[in-house]
Amino acid sequence: MLKTILGSKGKMGQTYVSGTRVPVTKISITPSVVTQIKTSEKDGYWGIQLGFGTRRIKVTSKPLQGHLKKSTNKQINKSTNLPRYLREIKLEKAAEVNVGDSLKASDIFGVGDKIAVTGISKGKGFAGVVKRWRFAGGPKTHGQSDRQRAPGSIGQGTTPGRIFKGKHMAGRMGGDRVTVKNLHVISIDQEKNEMLVSGAIPGKSGDLLRITKISEGSLKDLEHEVIAQVVEGEAAKIAGTGEVANA
Repeated sequence: MLKTILGSKGKMGQTYVSGTRVPVTKISITPSVVTQIKTSEKDGYWGIQLGFGTRRIKVTSKPLQGHLKKSTNKQINKSTNLPRYLREIKLEKAAEVNVGDSLKASDIFGVGDKIAVTGISKGKGFAGVVKRWRFAGGPKTHGQSDRQRAPGSIGQGTTPGRIFKGKHMAGRMGGDRVTVKNLHVISIDQEKNEMLVSGAIPGKSGDLLRITKISEGSLKDLEHEVIAQVVEGEAAKIAGTGEVANA
């Protein structure tokens, strides 16, 4: 069964679920087109290729036009818009769709379902170790006026005489593939092809997203999670101030 669809990130906002305020992110999910089907006999695994978004035929190569010709269900000409993104989704068994079919969010998701959203995080540029890896930095006293945001020692001397791979150091931050799990579907607008999802998701507005259904659920599950977070936060405040709650 297909559990994944493509979308693009929109702006964040807020809504209320049973009187509880919940931050939400808008996702634009225009129908995805099935552009190719993978079979275990030919390719060694089951899967489908989805096309999302639109781009002009002028900026599409001839080989790609030939690949997408079957999925357009019409003759390609100068006014034809072809998918901008192509992403493959692996399946556990044979696909129940055909090349050229359109997939909507309502075909896969329902209100309250738990989902995982995958995207590319925002690029932050070159960042130091304090911002990139949350280092504490050096002491502010004893004459170390220029070491407050320095990494400190990064390796040994003669042995091994080099820096180990993977050492946390300054460098380019962001631009990574990030997956946020256990988000909830708040609502689905079939006319506008929009879906509201609880919480924040990676990337900037307009970026491509991969939305995968984890399990079915209801908004009551989200309400319980939000209430539990509020109670946990209040308990942390009481513990931090040393106050004793009234019995």
